[in-house]
Formats: sequence, C-alpha cells, structure tokens
Amino acid sequence: MGKESKSGGCLGWLLAIVILALVVGAIVYAVKQKMDHANDNKPSPVPGPPGAIDKKYADALKIAMQFFDIQKSGKLVNNKISWRGDSGLKDGNEANLDLSKGMYDAGDHMKFGFPMAFTATVLSWAILEYGDQMAAVNQLEPAQQSLKWITDFLINAHPKDNVLYIQVGDPDLDHKCWERPENMKEKRPLTQVNITVPGTEVAAETAAAMASASLVFKTSNSAYSSTLLKHAKQLFNFADKYPASYSENIPEVATYYNSTGYGDELLWAASWLYHATGDRSYLDYATGENGKLFASWGSPTWFSWDNKNAGTQVLLSRLSLFGAKGVSGNSGLGNYRSSAEGVMCGLLPKSPSATSSRTDGGLVWISEWNALQHPVASAFLAALYSDYMLTSQTAKITCGDHSFKPSDLRKFAKSQADYVLGKNPLKMSFLLGYGDKYPQYVHHRGASIPADATTGCADGFKWLDSTQPNPNVAVGGLVGGPFLNETYIDSRNNSMQAEPTTYNSALIVGLLSSLVTTSSAVKSFT
Repeated sequence: MGKESKSGGCLGWLLAIVILALVVGAIVYAVKQKMDHANDNKPSPVPGPPGAIDKKYADALKIAMQFFDIQKSGKLVNNKISWRGDSGLKDGNEANLDLSKGMYDAGDHMKFGFPMAFTATVLSWAILEYGDQMAAVNQLEPAQQSLKWITDFLINAHPKDNVLYIQVGDPDLDHKCWERPENMKEKRPLTQVNITVPGTEVAAETAAAMASASLVFKTSNSAYSSTLLKHAKQLFNFADKYPASYSENIPEVATYYNSTGYGDELLWAASWLYHATGDRSYLDYATGENGKLFASWGSPTWFSWDNKNAGTQVLLSRLSLFGAKGVSGNSGLGNYRSSAEGVMCGLLPKSPSATSSRTDGGLVWISEWNALQHPVASAFLAALYSDYMLTSQTAKITCGDHSFKPSDLRKFAKSQADYVLGKNPLKMSFLLGYGDKYPQYVHHRGASIPADATTGCADGFKWLDSTQPNPNVAVGGLVGGPFLNETYIDSRNNSMQAEPTTYNSALIVGLLSSLVTTSSAVKSFT
C-alpha cells in the first residue's frame, strides 16, 4: 500500500517535470523564432574594403583574364601568349580605316561587332563594380588593357555619326579555312550599318559599351573617356532615330548572331548613358514609355548577348537602392527594381518561383548551345544584387511567402562558379587551364595548330580532325559547357559544347571578380 503511493507520487512528479520541460521548450522556441525573425529583418553588416582573398577564385580570375590576350587581333603589344603573333593587320583597309584591333569572336577569326560590344560593356561593368577586388589580385590593369583593345577598335569602326562597321570578315569564307590567324590570306570584307541600312541593336550595344567604358577611363585617361562618351551619344542617337533590326536588314548576320529585338539594347544604352552623363533625359527614356514598351517588367528574362533586360533591371536597381539624387518618385525605377527581384527569385533554388531548368548538379541550364552563358551571367547578376543589398542595408527580398538574404544570392552565385570550376559530376573544369582536368580538344583554330606549322587555308583541316589533344591551351577560355544530362563530348568538331567565346570570358571575369573577396559596392560610378 505504501509502496504504491510512493510509486504514484514519483509518476506525478515525473509528469509535472515533463510538462514543465515542454512549456520551457515552447517558450525558448518561441523566443528563438522571434529573434530569428528579428534577425531576418536586420540588415547584414556592410563589408569594408577588400578583405581576405579567396585563393580559388583569385587563381581562376587570373586564368580567365588571359583569354582576352589569346583573342586579340592586330599588332600585339607585350604579347604574353607564346603561340600568338600579329594578325589582321590589314583589317579595314578597304574603307581606309584601321580595324586591326578588336578581338576574334570565338574559335574562328571573325570580328562580330554585336557580341564584341557586349563583351566590352560587361567587362566595363565588372571593372566599375569590382575594380578594387581585381586590384587586390593584380588583375585590374589587365582588365583595363583588354577593354581598351576593344574600344580602340569600336572608335575606329565609327567614322561618321550614322555609320558603324559591325563585322570584319566573311563567315562563309572564314569557315572554309582552318588556319592560324597569323597566316590568314583570305579576303576580309567589311559590313556596316548606316541610314540606308540601319541596325539599332548593334549601334545601341556599341553605345552602351562606349558609355560604360568612358566611366572606366574617366580618371586615368580623361581625354580618351571624353572621346568614348562622344561616340556613345552619337551612336545612341543613330540607334534611336533609325529603329530597325540589324539581323533583318542584313540577313546574313542572323546565322551567327540573330537579334530577337532591339528594344532591350536601347534601354541598356540609355541606362549606361545616364550613369555616364547624369543627364536625366536618358533616365526618362529608359523609365518612361520606352520602358513600358521594351523592359518586360514583371516577366523575368535571361541575361545574354542577345537580351539585356535583366542586366538593365539590375543596373537601374542600384539607383533606387542607393537613393541616387533626383530619382525619388520615379515609378519606372520601381518597376525595374521589382523586376530585378523577380529575376533573383527565379534563380534562388528554394524560392517558390525558382526555375526548374537546372541540371541534377544544380547548374542553371537554358540552352544546348553555349550552355554556360546563362548560368554564369545569372550568377554575375546575383552577386551584384547581393552586394547592392549589403551596401544599401537591404535585409531581404521577398519571393512569394519566402524571404531571402544577400547571403542566399551569394551562395547561388558561388554554386554556379564552383560548378564551372569542377564541382560537377564530371569533376572537370570548364575553364581552360584551371585545375587538373579540363577539355583538351577545344574548338579553337590557334590552339589546335602548332605555332611552327606551315599550313594554308584548306590543308589546315588536318588539325581539326587530329586525334591528338590541342598543342596549345587556350588558357582562360570558357567552353560552351555540358548538356542537360551533364555529359560533355570533348571533340573539336563539337562547337556546340567545345568552343570558347570572348563574351563568356567577360561574364566569368565579372563573376569571379565578385567572389575573390568582399567589399562594399560603389554607390556611384562617377
């Protein structure tokens, strides 16, 4: 009898302790949830000057920067690539112009003005945003030199207000040869846009390139900066006054760089001109009726050489995030920012609106051709937006019923960069020269032919068909990338996957520059 009472008392005390523990646990959980919620609404600290260097990204950036040297045309200065020499020295002669500089587009020897100008715009943007981080690993000067190699060409390609040379070489003739650029003998005809045959997207993209580059050189070379800005204004006026698609007016360019519309380039150019000049008319152009017509507000798009809308949305978001002078109350800017956040929500894997177009390894995958362009471009934009949020003390963005911090965007950006650098099912780097394993049979003429080979136009195809790996590494080139099933066919004849491009290089340079270290974003480019 006494034993039973004692046992019942113990059970009662045990039950009371359990209930008390549950109550205390519930209180602790509620307090923690409240604190976590408060922390979610609390901005992350603003980064200071460039901090500790991440060696992985620093090494990759130094490698990526070298591909611009490999792609240079003209009389090379301080050439660091042993298997490259002078080439294209007579380019432009038929129009009494010096178009010898610029860069070859990819694995061939064409100079396509549309993607080349995009390369310059993106490289300028990367320098403007992350120049301090580039400088921390001694890559700012190489970036500026590569940019100037392109803008020197663009200046010469614009001899009159309404004339722009947009192509050097005939792709049909060019692709009938497999030779080193130093040995080219075929004709290199010129293609232009003008009042009779206008081309809005290529003129506007070139305006964007020159406007953004004018900001890069504003302090170090003010006269050159002024020249660039003068050309940018003229080209924007030409593009706007004579609206027409260059790939409709010049159908032969559509085979390689077909434009799906010119409105995005007009907004992109106007946005860069506003940053370069402070002239409110350019901002009004981008945020007013033209924005309604061309900006695709509320409809996220993929940033690429063809479609600049996502880039413009991020670029103009910095104005509202940083509270730029004289822009308060501009409803168009609000539309750009909300659209930029829509783009970000599409990228974040845990967002309700996340794109499902990804490989099993986590790479955003949009296109079979040059698959890496879109994930690298998207990651660059995500890194930018993350840094804008940190610097402006913006705690989070909202995607449906979820919220995300700047660190979530940076984590996404790193995931795409890491995939490129070898954290993928193939355990292979898609950045040539980085890591122990990368493609060996790259679709690139100069890399595939020994520097001492005596080869003409047609007999050089033996090097295309050779079973031996390329004798030269196109260091820093970013190849097209994997298929959706994460396979890669390492073959020179596989230009879909195995061909590096200069605009891919500008994008990967921008992304890697953002990850080398952390620092606060510049609030103004001027």
